[in-house]
Amino acid sequence: MKELSHLNKYLLKYKWHLFWGLVFVLISNVFQIAPAVMVRNAIDLVMDNIKVYRSFGATSAQKKFFDVFAQGILLYAGLILVMALLRGIFLYFVRQTLIVMSRLIEYDMKNEIFEHYQTLPLSFFRRNNTGDLMNRISEDVGRVRMYLGPSIMYGLQLFTLFFMLIPVMFMISVKLTLFALIPLPFLSFSIYYVNTIIERRSEEIQKSQSRLSTFIQEAFSGIRVLKSFTREKESVEKFTLENDVYKHQSLRLTRVQSLFFPVMFGLIGLSTILTVYEGSVEVINGSLTFGNIAEFIIYVNLLTWPVASLGWTSSQVQRAEVSQKRINEFLKTKTDLISERNLVHQIAGKIEFNNVSFTYPDTGIRALKNLSFDIQAGESLAIIGSTGSGKSTIANLVSRLYDVTEGEIRIDEIPIKEYNLTCLRSQIGYVPQDVFLFSDTIYNNIAFGLTSVEEQKIAQAAKDADVYQNIMSFPLGFNTRVGERGITLSGGQKQRVSIARAIVREPKILMLDDALSAVDTKTENTILNSMKTIMQGRTTIIISHRVSSAKLANKIIVLNDGVLAEEGTHEALLERNGIYRELYERQMMTDEVEN
Repeated sequence: MKELSHLNKYLLKYKWHLFWGLVFVLISNVFQIAPAVMVRNAIDLVMDNIKVYRSFGATSAQKKFFDVFAQGILLYAGLILVMALLRGIFLYFVRQTLIVMSRLIEYDMKNEIFEHYQTLPLSFFRRNNTGDLMNRISEDVGRVRMYLGPSIMYGLQLFTLFFMLIPVMFMISVKLTLFALIPLPFLSFSIYYVNTIIERRSEEIQKSQSRLSTFIQEAFSGIRVLKSFTREKESVEKFTLENDVYKHQSLRLTRVQSLFFPVMFGLIGLSTILTVYEGSVEVINGSLTFGNIAEFIIYVNLLTWPVASLGWTSSQVQRAEVSQKRINEFLKTKTDLISERNLVHQIAGKIEFNNVSFTYPDTGIRALKNLSFDIQAGESLAIIGSTGSGKSTIANLVSRLYDVTEGEIRIDEIPIKEYNLTCLRSQIGYVPQDVFLFSDTIYNNIAFGLTSVEEQKIAQAAKDADVYQNIMSFPLGFNTRVGERGITLSGGQKQRVSIARAIVREPKILMLDDALSAVDTKTENTILNSMKTIMQGRTTIIISHRVSSAKLANKIIVLNDGVLAEEGTHEALLERNGIYRELYERQMMTDEVEN
């Protein structure tokens, strides 16, 4: 239960739900126990007066006696009905407090976990796959809720009923009570044992279902490739094999589940038989009445489900502890991106890299080695290099998605670690290499980073990114939904929408990470011409493997395997006959061939 102690703060927060839940459980138990006493009295009333009734024979006295006798039975019947109704009402209140409490805690937990996810660094998300992150906020929280709701509710019902009912049973007959209770521990253990097997096999089925769903999703997503390579038959065969595994595991689960109710009802029946047997013996001996036997049978049935649920509850608590442990592992993970001064400052845009080295913590790859350069506020820098040279790493470090391993980055002469993270990032416009658009309208995607939406600014940003005409050609214009990850747009359109999203914020620092790789030369030139205006008055970093994108920059640096290889203007680098000139000539030849 150590891992579940994290939930104590929630139980304390909703202590009144828990308190009133306990009160309603106690009251419902009273109305659950009392009808058994009424049944005993009713049966004893019949047994005690049946001979008197028969002794009157077919006389008017017999009819009068029956009327009085029937009124007593109807009174007991009415009281039993009223108590059943009251018990139902209070059981409703039980669920409206304890189950509602579990739902409220589930809501709070999901918010806590999701909010905590937002604080964690990018390296955390590179180490953990998306499926695992989603499972902890959905499946694991769901299992914890089962502990907080049904498990606590059934646990309270069991223990309160046990401590209220057992003394009553012992007062009537110690021996009969012991006989009635003998099978119940075996019932609880049997339910626990069978339920544990069911849970284990259910998890196997869930894993198989997940694999099956993943296979189907990939088959449908890649249907064009499947058909192009005529692999439909092989795909069906693989699906059949995976489906056979799922079928086999489902049948194994069904065989175990078929034991559940026979075991439960068998042990309940045994308890009832023992109660009737011992009760009959004591009725013969004169120590009990027929009403006591009926009363005890009701008591046994009242205890049956709470005792049976003890095994189920124990299993749920174990599952909840495992799930909470998984949740706690992530909640205990803290970000290492801490602001030293939490400085909120309007930046001008001067950037300095002083002997910066960086190694990715999750892979151990050293991306930058003793890199030094500077950009004055309002100027532009182009970073050119081949794939894997460390270009995108610079953008990640300027946005402080990672901290440098060695060296220091300064913005406006202030170490980047002293800035408030939100303040810093809110003044940076970033167009990532791997464009991501949300499954929303184009309008909302462009306006994503704005605190207050202005239609004119969004339209102008779309024009500057040369995507306005494309948007207006759609039937719904800016209200066109782009689909999951922007699937309904072409690669170039997605990149230009991403550029519009970055520049609409009017950032002090603008970073374009290979932002024009998916557009043709003509569109690239159009966007670059627009960028001249956009870049005025703001610091701009253009990251690209295409030399044509670098011409706009005041200064160009060339990276080679994380090391600064060359630095200078476009003309100066061409005169050096180095890496930059080689890239320039190669790309010029490629453009000529394409044209």
